Amino acid sequence: MSERLEAWGGIECTVNRVGSDYFSQLDGREYASTPDDLDRLASTGIRALRFPVLWERVAPLAPDQRKWDWSDSRLARVRALGMRPIVGLLHHGSGPRYTSLVDPAFATQLARYACAVAQRYPWVEDYTPVNEPLTTARFSGLYGLWYPHGRDEVTFGKAMFNQCQGIVLAMRAIREINPRARLVQTEDLGTTFATDRLQYQADFNNHLRWLSWDLLCGRVGPQHPLHGWLVDVCHVPADAIGWFRHNPCPPDLIGINHYATSDRFLDEELARYPVAHHGGNGIDRYADVEAARAMGEPIGQIAPLIDETWKRYRIPVAITEAHIDAAREDQMRWLLGVWRGAEQARAAGADVRAVTAWGMLGSYDWNCLLTQKHGYYEVGTFDVSAGAPRPTAVATLIRQLADGTPIDHPVLSGSGWWKRPGRFLRDPHPSGAAIRAEASATSVVRSAPILIVGANGTLGRAFARLCQERDLDHRLLPRAGMDIADSDSVSRALDLHRPWTVVNAAGYVRVDDAEADAERCFRENTLGPSVLAKLCARHAIPMVTFSSDLVFDGTQDVPYLESDPVSPISVYGRSKARSEAAVLETHPGALVIRTSAFFGPWDQYNFVSLALRALRAGSRFTAAEDMVISPTYVPDLVDACLDLLIDGETGIWHLTNGEAVTWAELARRAADVAGVDVAGLKACDRQRLALPAARPRYSVLGSERMFAMPSLDSALLRFSAASTGTSGQGRQRDRC
Repeated sequence: MSERLEAWGGIECTVNRVGSDYFSQLDGREYASTPDDLDRLASTGIRALRFPVLWERVAPLAPDQRKWDWSDSRLARVRALGMRPIVGLLHHGSGPRYTSLVDPAFATQLARYACAVAQRYPWVEDYTPVNEPLTTARFSGLYGLWYPHGRDEVTFGKAMFNQCQGIVLAMRAIREINPRARLVQTEDLGTTFATDRLQYQADFNNHLRWLSWDLLCGRVGPQHPLHGWLVDVCHVPADAIGWFRHNPCPPDLIGINHYATSDRFLDEELARYPVAHHGGNGIDRYADVEAARAMGEPIGQIAPLIDETWKRYRIPVAITEAHIDAAREDQMRWLLGVWRGAEQARAAGADVRAVTAWGMLGSYDWNCLLTQKHGYYEVGTFDVSAGAPRPTAVATLIRQLADGTPIDHPVLSGSGWWKRPGRFLRDPHPSGAAIRAEASATSVVRSAPILIVGANGTLGRAFARLCQERDLDHRLLPRAGMDIADSDSVSRALDLHRPWTVVNAAGYVRVDDAEADAERCFRENTLGPSVLAKLCARHAIPMVTFSSDLVFDGTQDVPYLESDPVSPISVYGRSKARSEAAVLETHPGALVIRTSAFFGPWDQYNFVSLALRALRAGSRFTAAEDMVISPTYVPDLVDACLDLLIDGETGIWHLTNGEAVTWAELARRAADVAGVDVAGLKACDRQRLALPAARPRYSVLGSERMFAMPSLDSALLRFSAASTGTSGQGRQRDRC
């Protein structure tokens, strides 16, 4: 065992099949498409990289028609960068079209492909021929989600045994070329908990979770708890089971993939849970939910799982996937918790080698288990949603873990969603005596808070609300607590609260009134941010302040980018333009967010709320049809700003929900989503509105920065649900 844990990385690379369609994480997006992308991964200090040389991509049409260009160039770069590749051949896939998981020739064909890979790359020593065979067999053979869409134990058995036999034969073929080749066998691993009535099903699930490793180790004989089920229910021939006892291929390293959704809870009280979680086993009907969302005590701790695995097999262990689809701080809290859990298991005697940051370039559509192409992106260590990979705070955390640098980011003092009171689907179930107990790795004494200025405004209250939801320590200050235009007031507040960052959500927002109240507008919007920036820079405190699309004159017909010159045509616009320049000149490390036409569920006076209220009442509502803007949903804006602050980003960023619409069209689309009659909506030109302040004809904000916001359609749906009380605003973005 090495002196300390290694940091490894991985690229989410699933190629699964649904019907006749292949859903590839790689095709069309070309992760690691340039050497620079691999350089970025290496910059985090990872020692090994789980890397795909996938059967479906290399030989999609015929076994002997292979395309090596992509893997040739990328693996050469991986090797040059000093990262050790762990080559995967099949990742949640069923193989090319000329085979499938239930094809009797599947295993021999996979071995033939493995031989070709080993001949092409004889220097590669670590292989994962099939990733998560049990999970893939369940999704493809029991649940009907992936090809061949089986919904029975017989299909499951065929898929499971074909994959495991394929692993044995593939490693045999690889080792004929490279006797030093090692098998790194991965599987999703968690624990199933249950009510007393369903404990029998939990016991079965907890035996089943070991099946792939048990088969490879030659452990499945007549005395195995699943032997009878495999023979009698799955119709697996006894000699097929015995084949593994005569041809064992134990892993050289066991790879545990563990997610916040890996631990499950079974409950016969169906009414406690949404219908989507209802299921059964032919004997009982029950809900199958994430244990974290049903059980009263925290779960998701990995040290006991590692210890259980080590004691069962006495084979070295690595965490081969550590990832969560969540807000940035929860991504960091999860990774750090896994790392410290691995350290705890090592201290207790388990041979734990590494923790792998998974999906380093993100992933797509795992929220629907890759059954549809919605384009839903989960940010990884790097954010590639809007172009070239942008490092997030997770990249910094991995570097610190790899180097042994002390971890001290203030956001890590909070608890992840899997430990917070708001995580439950219903009241927590009283069962739970057997829940794994482990001290929280990230719940420590509170550190420096986020200081939010603007307690009386929509934006300030939204920041406080979402900081509370995300368990980010914060202070929300009214003007009496900090007058940003008064140096002494700012200094006193900074000395008192000692924040790690400041959010300036204060300011003058009445665009039309500003024409007759310019002095006050410039005090609040220009002088105040400038004073705040000067003092934050003096104390080396990051800050964010807000600007507007109204810094542009609207004379162009394409979205304005961050680098476009400003040319405001109103007092309000000039106050914001001068503020931007003053803040960034004084504090180059500040973050300046330009946004546009924001609306949210907690403010009854924004444009969308006013439009819907009038239309619901049958009143007339007038909106311009010749002014084009890019609306912004406040919860999305706040979440994005918090993520960017945590990532340490600076400079000017445009954040909107990304679509160009007129004010009239925005009102119409919001009404359509809410099911409100639009008969009272009257579209007019901006001259008819007779607004005191000039407005740009076109002020759509585009971006040249690497950050993507949710779509306007998504925002309007969530706004409608939140406004009517049918859905909360908490973001559950973990893997299903």
